[in-house]
Amino acid sequence: MRRLAALVMAAAALLTGCGFRGLYDVALPGGADLGSHPYRVVVEFTDVLDLVPQSAVKVNDVPVGRVESIDLAGWHARVTVVMRGDLVLPANARAELRQSSLLGEKYVSLGPPNSEPPTGRLAAGAVIPLARSGRNPEVEEVLSALSLLLNGGGLPQLHTITRELGAALHGREPALRSTLDGLRTLVAGLDRQRAQIVRALVGLDRLTRTLAAQKQVIGAALDTLPGELTVLADQRGQLTRMLTSLDRLGTVGVRVIEASQADTVAALRALSPTLTELAAAGRDLPGAMELLLTYPFPRATTGAMRGDYTNFTVTADLQAGGLLDNLLGAYAARSAAAGRSGARSAAGGAGLPVVGALPALPTLPGAPRLPTG
Repeated sequence: MRRLAALVMAAAALLTGCGFRGLYDVALPGGADLGSHPYRVVVEFTDVLDLVPQSAVKVNDVPVGRVESIDLAGWHARVTVVMRGDLVLPANARAELRQSSLLGEKYVSLGPPNSEPPTGRLAAGAVIPLARSGRNPEVEEVLSALSLLLNGGGLPQLHTITRELGAALHGREPALRSTLDGLRTLVAGLDRQRAQIVRALVGLDRLTRTLAAQKQVIGAALDTLPGELTVLADQRGQLTRMLTSLDRLGTVGVRVIEASQADTVAALRALSPTLTELAAAGRDLPGAMELLLTYPFPRATTGAMRGDYTNFTVTADLQAGGLLDNLLGAYAARSAAAGRSGARSAAGGAGLPVVGALPALPTLPGAPRLPTG
């Protein structure tokens, strides 16, 4: 009797939850080995479906822990999972609800994120938020969608579309094939011109930005444009008459040029010798013009003039030897010039007398210079 009473009391305590949270607190055989230092992580789900405590927690389909509890927080569920202590997961790990088979049990799958590189390490007490949790479609949802499709959902419309498309293309297969070939050629050409198209789009983007920056200027121009167009419209008659007169002037000019063509060519040909001589004397003309402007003094003397006087230096060589050489040289030059002049006179030419070279003045040794002012 005493044994029976003890068993009854133990059963009552088990059923009433006295000292236990329920049967979910009882460890089930065959679960994952949590080791001596497990740690807990909280995962938030919008819907846990029929997930229950003691469900498996897996990484790459390998059991690494179990679901400890499921709580409701507002409009979403908070699932506390306990995992073995040597498990290493990134801090931005992702959690999903999956099913072991078509009609199998639900479990929590943990793994690295899909759209970003893994960072950090998932620590004890961490929370995986709703942004990094999800679930796979349920079998019931797939069957419901398939039932909707089969029972008047989209198949009749798809059949109608196929039938009408076949009727529209019947007998037009060559034209459709030609259209597809042309479309393929067009797409291939566009692909070859892809770099040019990109450059054109970039240039168009720059032009658009420039126009956007000049928006006020363009707006002001557009505001004044109607007035300018009104002025042009008012002066249309005058512009027409001006263009008509210009056309007549062009006709007259062509007629004048054609009539004076021969005379113009003859005048240019007659002017050719003069232009040739001017071109030959081109280097001497600037110097002559320069001397003409400063006559009787060259340009170099203008800097030495200070009002009504100028400075100059005279060097005279009065040595007897130098004087004799100069005189003999001048006499010989005059005799030679006279001989050439007589020869030209005998030949019938009226030549001009040649002036011999003037003798150089001797230098006065120690002569004082004139004051420079």
